[in-house]
Amino acid sequence: MNFNSLEYLLFLPVTLILYFILPKKIKNPVLLIASFFFYMNWEPIYGLLMLFSIAATYFCGLLVAKQTWGKKKLWLVLCLIINLGILFVFKYFNFFTDTIGNLVGRELITIDVLLPVGISFYTFQALGYTIDVYRGDIKAERNFIDYALFVSFFPQLVAGPIERTGNIVPQLKKHHKFSFANLRDGFLLILWGMMKKVLIADNLAVVVNTVYNDVHSHTGMQMIFATLCFAFQIYCDFSAYSDIARGSARILGIELMRNFDCPYKAQSIKEFWRRWHISLSTWFKDYLYFPLGGSRCSKFRQCFNLMVVFLVSGLWHGAAMTYVIWGMMHGAYQIIGLLMTPLKKTLYKLIPEKNIILVIFRTAATFILVNLAWILFRANSLSDAAYIFKTVFTIDNVFPLAFGALGLSRKMLAVVGIAVIILCIVDLINSKKPVAAYINKTVFLRYLIYVIILLAIFIFGYYGAGFDPQDFVYFQF
Repeated sequence: MNFNSLEYLLFLPVTLILYFILPKKIKNPVLLIASFFFYMNWEPIYGLLMLFSIAATYFCGLLVAKQTWGKKKLWLVLCLIINLGILFVFKYFNFFTDTIGNLVGRELITIDVLLPVGISFYTFQALGYTIDVYRGDIKAERNFIDYALFVSFFPQLVAGPIERTGNIVPQLKKHHKFSFANLRDGFLLILWGMMKKVLIADNLAVVVNTVYNDVHSHTGMQMIFATLCFAFQIYCDFSAYSDIARGSARILGIELMRNFDCPYKAQSIKEFWRRWHISLSTWFKDYLYFPLGGSRCSKFRQCFNLMVVFLVSGLWHGAAMTYVIWGMMHGAYQIIGLLMTPLKKTLYKLIPEKNIILVIFRTAATFILVNLAWILFRANSLSDAAYIFKTVFTIDNVFPLAFGALGLSRKMLAVVGIAVIILCIVDLINSKKPVAAYINKTVFLRYLIYVIILLAIFIFGYYGAGFDPQDFVYFQF
């Protein structure tokens, strides 16, 4: 069930009404049933797979909490093996057998299975809980319903944010009454997310798909333009999901973490990852980077730790070499940034770090580096990515730029361009003070914004031939 589908527009109000009219004792059981119904709309059988993962981490959490130190480790390892094993079979088995088969020159066995939607997200969320119990950061949750709802909570189940037990479970245990303020704020977040998805992301996807699905028929400049479009497509697509998730949860009275913070404002790759997919970045930092030694080690070991984290991050995003190399590129960016720290400190003695020209240069350089990596992330294959890199860096292949061949009219490109500019302005304001605080000052302004966003969605949203509500990009991860 997609957020941008008619089914969700019916599902959400019904779930909200049931949640607020039912007694406290059965609120969470009903919300749990609704969450499983939401998930099983894609593939019912995979609801059982998620239930197994929930049960495994729940009981392992209880066993970890009860056992002595040595046995605690045993149960933790068993939990990791079970959950990562499931993830490996469904997401990575064919990739690894194909890779090994190519190396040895023979075809190895593969399995024909459909990737369960959101498996990487709920697996990491459940594992984070077990690791927190093992470390003693939280107590093991004894109420199975509350724990199961924490893992399967429908707004953030399929594409995050990857939440922590300490944030969500205490909120789930509270008795939430209907609040007009929550409805107002949540509805605005949902509307804003829908606009980013339907008006910006889905329209830009037309350009991106036109170029990236047939790279040999386009010029280097068209590839550059399509890559810039993809930068905003994936940002609007993924942040839209997070906004709709946060908005849906907010109406219920539950606050999900913010997953994006104006990422293209970053002045370094390190800062970019503090602003992009924050829940995943902090997950890797807390559960992989720090256990490896973090930065409290030799420079060589720190570089190694960074590369491991981003290599795993690439794999987490997809079972393909394009994602692996994308992750390695970001790891290399981070390592180069780390090694250049002494040089940067010397530079900042000559030019103030907040010098406007330097800020613009660093922001532009970071954005270019991120876009170079996006080429690998979006390319259909390594050979396509190699062709794109070769073409965009060959001057003779860059021109001409023909917008008419990219799937959207000039008028529609202009509309989307204006929408992107508005998005960037709102993001910049949001980074200082929530825009909602300004909008909610007067009733007239609030409803005017509602009407403008709704009209923009209905008039300029992508409803092309054979229209079907587009999956969110991160559903495949």
